Amino acid sequence: MAGRIPQYFIDDLLTRIDIVDVIDHRVKLKKTGRNYSACCPFHKEKTPSFTVSPDKQFYYCFGCGASGNAVGFVMDHDHLDFPEAVDTLAGQLGLEVPREENPHRQRGPDHSELYNLLDRAVDFYSRQLKQHEQSPRASHYLKNRGLDPQICQHFAIGFAPPGWDNLKKELATSPEKEQQLITTGMLVKNEDRNTVYDRFRERIIFPIRDSRGRYIAFGGRVLGDEKPKYLNSPNPLFSTKAKSFTGCLKPGRPTAS
Repeated sequence: MAGRIPQYFIDDLLTRIDIVDVIDHRVKLKKTGRNYSACCPFHKEKTPSFTVSPDKQFYYCFGCGASGNAVGFVMDHDHLDFPEAVDTLAGQLGLEVPREENPHRQRGPDHSELYNLLDRAVDFYSRQLKQHEQSPRASHYLKNRGLDPQICQHFAIGFAPPGWDNLKKELATSPEKEQQLITTGMLVKNEDRNTVYDRFRERIIFPIRDSRGRYIAFGGRVLGDEKPKYLNSPNPLFSTKAKSFTGCLKPGRPTAS
């Protein structure tokens, strides 16, 4: 069980976050005087009775009585428990959520080296999209899908060039690093042939992050119609609460195919 989130952090988070931005991202708000209003997302109604106060950083529905602060809204609207809601809002601000240590709790495994290795993999694939001799093919594909260089940079989209050991040569600088890359799913070991090779080759690379913004896995799409069209890394750090590149885009994003 994770440690308790300190109250000082919760108070600071609620001071920094703007409830109007939090709710407007999920429910379109309309300015009405000093407050904002919308049809309540928690019950059916035709006339808006849901109001948000930027001064009080509080929401209230005159129809069903729903009320609370930004954390409470995210919990109810996104169907999250309290720690998950705090993680979500903290992630928007780029904050790491502290946990008070429980002396009776068994400490979990330290994955810091794996996270660091995946960060380096993101940098490697991003460089290939800009520098590799075959990067124009990848850039042309992305441009046709409506993804300009700014979007690619923002979401750290990359390119895995052709070849069986590009990433391996770059990051597997020791037997220990090679094993870590196998553990994260970035390298594949063929037990029958006793060979190790890159999982992703000649694919557009989409990093996948968790709610804290840490890179935990990758998705790759071929440039043509080869099979499999999509390939994900079987990362042990991956969870169903992770968010991918496509999940972070605003409405109007290119559709996948």
